[in-house]
Amino acid sequence: EVQLQASGGGLVQPGGSLRLSCVASGFTFGSYDMSWVRQAPGKGPEYVSATNSGGGTSYYADSVKGRFTISRDNAKNTAYLQMDSLKPEDTAVYYCVKGASSSGTKGRGTQVTVSS
Repeated sequence: EVQLQASGGGLVQPGGSLRLSCVASGFTFGSYDMSWVRQAPGKGPEYVSATNSGGGTSYYADSVKGRFTISRDNAKNTAYLQMDSLKPEDTAVYYCVKGASSSGTKGRGTQVTVSS
């Protein structure tokens, strides 16, 4: 059974940072691209970032480019999303997704709230 457990969310002031982690199990983590998707209240899902299976190639949505960094540790079956210079509009539930498509298997998300 595929399991993806995101953590690391919380309440942070504008301009602050958070590091999200996603621990994966139930599949060969190092063989799959991994993505992060977020959903803000009342809005549809937004594809935020993705990395290929080896971690050497990354994609970022324009809304987070230059502020977020995706990475992964295949030895630990874990993907990360470093979020810097956070803005109120980054407030959302963040989900990690198996694969490069926003419609891939996703686990329980973690809430990120950016507010003063």
